[in-house]
Amino acid sequence: MDVHIGCVVEGHGDREAVPVLIRRIVQKFDPTLSVHIPAPIRIPKNRLVKSGELERAVELTARKTGDNGAVLVILDSDDDCPAQIGPELLKRAIAARSNIKIAVVLAKREFESWFLASADSLRGFRGLMKKNESPIDPEAIRGAKEWLSNQMETGRSYVETLDQPAFAARFDLEVARRADPFDKFYREIVRLLKVLCESKRNK
Repeated sequence: MDVHIGCVVEGHGDREAVPVLIRRIVQKFDPTLSVHIPAPIRIPKNRLVKSGELERAVELTARKTGDNGAVLVILDSDDDCPAQIGPELLKRAIAARSNIKIAVVLAKREFESWFLASADSLRGFRGLMKKNESPIDPEAIRGAKEWLSNQMETGRSYVETLDQPAFAARFDLEVARRADPFDKFYREIVRLLKVLCESKRNK
C-alpha cells in the first residue's frame, strides 16, 4: 500500500532529517507500506507563524500529496510554549485545507533536543565522544546544537545540514520517546498512517 505525507519544516537540516524519521516510524508501524514524501517545503518559523504563510505552505504541500495524502507541519518551539502555539497553528492549518489529514508538531526548544534524549545511542558516532551520556532533562537545555558540539571530539562540531539527517537515521527512537514532544511526533505519524491506510482500504 502506498501512502503520501508532505512536510512543512523550518530548518535546512529538517528537510533531510524529517523524511528519514518518518520512514523509520513507517518501517516500525508496517514494513509493507511504501511511503512517498515529496521534498519538504522549508519556511523559517518567523515567517510561518504570520497570517497567510502557514496556510500557503499547507496548500502547496497538499498539492504535492493530493487529496488522499497527509501534511505534517514541524517546527521548533524555541521559547514559545508548544501547548499554546501548537493548537493555534493546527487550527489555522485545518482551516486552510479541511479536506486532508494534518498534524502539527513542535519540538520543545529545538529538533536536536530529541537527539539529547537518546544521546547514549549516538556514542562514538560522527565525532561524538564514546563517554557521552544523555542529560537528565534534555528539553530543559537551551542550545541543543551547542550541547552536541561540546560532546564532540576536539576539532569537531555539530553541523546541522550534515549531522542532523545522520543522527535522525541512527538514534534510538524508543528511548527518545521519553521526551514528550518526540513521543507526540511519533504518535502523530502513527495516527496519520492509520487514517491514510483506513481511507485506502475503504475505497
